[in-house]
Amino acid sequence: MQTATSPDAPQGVRQVEIGPERDGQRIDNALVTMLKGVPKSMIYRLLRTGQVRVNGKRAKPDTRLTTGDMLRIPPVRVAERPDRMGPATSQVAEVAEAIIFEDKHFLVIDKPSGVASHGGSGVSHGAIELMRAARSQDHLELVHRLDRDTSGVLVFAKTRVGLTGLQAAIRGSEVTKQYLCLMLGHPSKAKFDVNAPLLKSVLQGGERMVRVAENGKPSLTFFREMEQYPSARLMQATLGTGRTHQIRVHAAHIGHPLAGDPKYGDREMNKRFRDMGLNRMFLHASHMSFELDGRAYSFSTPLPDDLKDFLDVLSVKGKRLLWMKEKSRTDF
Repeated sequence: MQTATSPDAPQGVRQVEIGPERDGQRIDNALVTMLKGVPKSMIYRLLRTGQVRVNGKRAKPDTRLTTGDMLRIPPVRVAERPDRMGPATSQVAEVAEAIIFEDKHFLVIDKPSGVASHGGSGVSHGAIELMRAARSQDHLELVHRLDRDTSGVLVFAKTRVGLTGLQAAIRGSEVTKQYLCLMLGHPSKAKFDVNAPLLKSVLQGGERMVRVAENGKPSLTFFREMEQYPSARLMQATLGTGRTHQIRVHAAHIGHPLAGDPKYGDREMNKRFRDMGLNRMFLHASHMSFELDGRAYSFSTPLPDDLKDFLDVLSVKGKRLLWMKEKSRTDF
């Protein structure tokens, strides 16, 4: 066994005073960097069981640290094991080639679908780990997250100013985030809002689920029709708030779930669309803009080829294929 702590830390319980460089940082992210070599699953278990405390109080993974906070870190012991293999060169190259913007504060990629934002939950290497492997000379932090299936704009911070500044802007609803999504069916209006509170829960197996509930957090999404397709509409979704799975749950709540959504979607329609070439959830983070230190930032990415190709198939063959599916269900 070996004690896994930062190189200059003494053994046993540690009391760490938070400095300005971690002001506003999530406690789970801080612990990942402070406890090098400790699995994230263990860090979350320490938080869940109350062994990590801030100013003597239990902390949740999304607790934000403040300069001057006293952070209690328990001794953490992990079994010795060989170093895990690093990410595949092809994975690193794929993410490195997806860079669309870089300056002294930020590095932005057009995240491919299928790449998680970060490692954990069965994923060895996410976008942040892959980008750190590609850019070992830079100190990179993940500013926000996208679901694994979701493609599009993902921002990394290269400086503490960039990280805390953009995270503060996100918390203050000062960031514009827009997505392109394919809604099943035909919403009655081309432009509408969904204002429904969302409540997050974790199932026994650890799966996160979100539902509309009166005691949930206020949540607002603005939808606008972009294009019409047989049995579906391409919509632009602009976030008024940034809740987990917000677009997906709001879409399902009004009876028009996202095409290909395995958690909140329509299983039968997902199967039909898979037969027509849609192999993942149709959700793409197309635009993000904000201001920092007097500078305006704006990042946009087009629909990836797999989603464009599916729309081409849907526009040409959609009516015929869907009619044939419906007819086959009645010919018994």
